[in-house]
Formats: sequence, C-alpha cells, structure tokens
Amino acid sequence: MTLVNAGSERFDVWAPNASAVVLLANGQQYPMKQVAAAPGAEGWWSAPDAPAEAEVDYGYLLDGETRPLPDPRSRRAPDGVHALSRTYDPASHAWQDAGWQGKDLRGSVIYELHVGTFTPDGTLEAAAGKLEYLADLGIDFVELLPVNAFNGTHNWGYDGVQWYAVHEGYGGPEAYQRFVDAAHAAGLGVIQDVVYNHLGPSGNYLPQFGPYLKQGDANTWGDSVNLDGPGSDVVREYILDNAALWLRDYHVDGLRLDAVHAFRDERAVPLLEDLGALGAAISAETGLPKTLIAESDLNDPRLIYPREANGYGLAGQWSDDFHHAVHVSVTGETTGYYADFASLGVLAKVLKDGFLHDGTYSSFRGRHHGRPINTSLVHPSALVVCNQNHDQIGNRAVGDRLSQSLAYGPLAVAAVLTLTSPFTPMLFMGEEYAASTPWQFFTSHPEPDLGKATAEGRIREFERMGWDPAVVPDPQDPETFRRSKLNWAEASTGDHAKLLALYRSLTALRREHPDLAGLGFAATDVTYNDDAGWLRFRRGSVEVLLNFSPEPVRLDAVRGAVLLATDDASAADGDTFVLAAHSAAVLTDAA
Repeated sequence: MTLVNAGSERFDVWAPNASAVVLLANGQQYPMKQVAAAPGAEGWWSAPDAPAEAEVDYGYLLDGETRPLPDPRSRRAPDGVHALSRTYDPASHAWQDAGWQGKDLRGSVIYELHVGTFTPDGTLEAAAGKLEYLADLGIDFVELLPVNAFNGTHNWGYDGVQWYAVHEGYGGPEAYQRFVDAAHAAGLGVIQDVVYNHLGPSGNYLPQFGPYLKQGDANTWGDSVNLDGPGSDVVREYILDNAALWLRDYHVDGLRLDAVHAFRDERAVPLLEDLGALGAAISAETGLPKTLIAESDLNDPRLIYPREANGYGLAGQWSDDFHHAVHVSVTGETTGYYADFASLGVLAKVLKDGFLHDGTYSSFRGRHHGRPINTSLVHPSALVVCNQNHDQIGNRAVGDRLSQSLAYGPLAVAAVLTLTSPFTPMLFMGEEYAASTPWQFFTSHPEPDLGKATAEGRIREFERMGWDPAVVPDPQDPETFRRSKLNWAEASTGDHAKLLALYRSLTALRREHPDLAGLGFAATDVTYNDDAGWLRFRRGSVEVLLNFSPEPVRLDAVRGAVLLATDDASAADGDTFVLAAHSAAVLTDAA
C-alpha cells in the first residue's frame, strides 16, 4: 500500500483488528471503508470523503469506541502521544541543501548527541547553533539519539511510540528539517538513531489496530515487533516506510538501527537485508550515500557483508569489543562483561581483527560467541567504535563518564587510541572536553505507577550487581535530567580546553594522513607488553605509541617524525622513544 501526504488518501489506515473504523477529522466523523489489498495486506481502510487539503487534527474511532486513537503513522503529535494526530507534509519544507554532496563512512568521524541535554534549551534549534563548533572539531556526521514522539517531556528516546512523529518538545518536524539543512550547510551529515525492536510503555496503540507486536514473545524491553508472523508483511512495510521517511523526506544521510540483536525474524530475507536494499535504492535515487549502521551484540559480520556475498548490505555496525578493550586498558575495571578484556593482547586482537569474540569463549555469556570477519569482504571503517557512548555511560549505576574518574593522561590515551584506530570513531557529546556532567538514565512518565515501576526496576537491577541503591539516581526525578545536560562553560578552561585541543588535532591528523583510515585490516601491525603496560601499532607510514602504565616506558626501534604527543615529556632518545606515563604519541616515517 503506497501512502501519500496529500488528498484524502493521507488518512488511509491499516486496522485488520477492527470491524468498523470511523475517521474523526477536525471534529467531523467520516465512516471508513475497507479497500482491496494484496494477500497478506488485508485490513486497509479509506475515507474518500475526508478533507483532501490543509492541516487537519484527526484520529480513529475503532469498533464504536468514543475515544479517538492517534494515527500509527502520525507525522505530528502536537498535544502528546495520547491525543489527536496532526497532518504534516514534509514536501512543504523549502530545502536549502541542493549543493550537498553527502559523505561516506570511510574516513569519517561521528558525534553522538541527545537533543534534550546537548544544550541548555534542549531543542533542535539550539543544537543547530552548535553545528559550527562540531565542524571545527572535525566531525563528519552528527548522530541524534531517537527523536520520535514519546510520552512525557524528556526521555532518552528509546520509549518512543510514534515512529513517524518528531517530539514536539524538540521543535517537531519543521525544526527537524531546518536542523538537517543547517547541518548540511555546515558540511555535516546527519545519522538518525531509530528503534524498530520495541515500543515504549505508554501511548502504544498499535495492537488495537493490527498485529504489530508478537504478544507473549518479549525481548528485553517488552513484546517483540511482528517481523515474521501473520500480518508481518504490512508491519515490515511500516518499518521500511519509516526508514524511507528519514532518508528521503527528511534528507538524513544515515540511520543507526537500535539493538538489531533483539529482532525476532526468521524469514529467509530478514528485515535487515530489506533495510540494506532500501538504503541502496534511495542512494541510487538521490545520488547521495545513505549509510545504515546496526547496533548489534552478535559479533556477526554478515550484517556488513555485501548482499551479493549473502550479507545484509549494511554500511556499518557498532563494535562493543573495541569499547570494552579500551575501557579496561585505561580504567583497569574487569568486572562483569569486562572480564575477558583484561590483557592488552585483547586490544591488540581487536585492532587487527575487529572483534575479540569471533568464535571465542565469552565468560560473561557462558558460551562461545561471534564469528571471524572475512576481511576481504569489508573495510575496517565498517566497524563503528568508541571509548564512550550513551549506553556504556548511562547504563552504569550513576551514569559516570570516564572524565569523572580519570585524569587528563588516560583520557588522552583513550582519545588517541579511538581516533587513530583503523575503524570509524564515534564520540559521545562532551567527551571531547572531558565533560564533568554525568549522563544518567532519565524518564518523565506522567503515569505515577509507571514512573514508580521504572525507578524501582532500575534500583533492583543495580542491587543485583552489588551497588548501594542509595547512589542510583531516580530516573523520574527532574534533577536527574538536569544533571545530564552539558556545561559548555567548562570547555574553555584548564584540562577541559587542553583535551578539546587534542581532539581537534587528532581529527585533523586523521584527515591529513590517509593511511590511518584508508588502509585495510591487513595493514595493521600490533605489538604490546602486558607487564610494562604499552602497546604500539602501525598503519602504513603512521605508528601510534600508547603507554597505559603510571611509569615512563622506553620503546625500541621507533622511527619517524613526531606528529603528536599528549605529554611534553615524551621524546625520542636516539633509536628509542621515551613515552611518559599515561601518554601517547603518533609518528610518521613518510617522506
């Protein structure tokens, strides 16, 4: 079923669970009629006499109910996710980005941000005011945490229930299109984080319309989305149309697909492959790269293999193994899922092969995990890596960043390691200046019972891990949200400013020395010494030296000019190089 944004057909709705549907539009009722549809897509309703033009507030009355439900494909939720939908035609925006040429993932740097806490105002308009700062930092893609409509005023975004609507508190769809225009004008691509594996706990009316969910087949966050059961043809179309909305109507350059390991999908052609094909088709249609990146816990490289090689054809996937190896190396923390990452040999393997768990035993899972990457099929840039992100910070009990426990030296080492790695680096907002503000888990559920259950569930989760419940912030407390907002004033002071200058130097170095980002897996050569606490790796003409220990180290057979050193005490001494405690250096032997 092809849906449009104009004419009476804009109100067509899939409601196979209903025996009667009435459209309520601008206060007037329009009985709807079932329309012919392809096998597997039965249950579409249309109101040919409905308003064909202008802005309309509307909803649906199912089976004689008196309370209207919002449109599953609502483009706007001006009064919240429980109220009437409002029409919005994305074509009404006068785009200013005709000269935008797009960006490829290879060689790029991503910056992940949450609209509500990135600036004091917490809006898309305010975020647009920081785009020149991001361009100056050397960022290529801005990745927005989910912006679709949710119940309440503030939320991480993963409790969304109206996937087609932009949260009104951020400015709604018009502000979103202006943000994308502004990003392109600043030379930045936009990646939108989308959640297709579950819906939030409040305002999800989809099951009243049709079999959108698999009742009783839950993942971590609730009932799974129906990707392969009866009626799933239309559910998958619902998801693919949503992806096309962002990539085509809103001109975004890519999608980050949340937690694809939570998909329940046993079809021969999985949804992920369909999404990869959709991205390729829209890229061909627009002449611009469209980048799809999966968050996956599976360590399954088939996600990023070409479809011709029986892969899913996605451009990238997150690599948690890199994060864990870096985190352990700079913090020494080895509890929980960090246990397998205690040796610098793990970091060496990840730098060379992409994954630690590529069929190896995972003590955290109690089983073998992952499979090796066929490095002839993909480039290292297909792995998106970080030393911090919203999950790895926010899912700690107190939401503490590395900068809240580490000094400049280890933070600088983590920065060098991430931004000189063979992979695609991603920064989390504020990381670049060692933000002292935490990033905590916050919600604003208006329903008291839901808010109480969320807070108590959070405490129980960390009690099981041995945390004192008194230190776990209440996600429903507005202060938890306010504490998580960045403090931009500190970016220009002391070690904050020093680290920011280092990040700028590293992104520039990455652009100026293509061996770092351009060469394949085979070009990475790594050596290390666990006892002494150092690791060095080479990519073509560039060598990176890293000292994770609190004592200086002397490295032999180091050659070339120093491009960057995080500590002034690091210097060449004949044929050796003295690397200061908790420091890093980057050298080149290029002529």
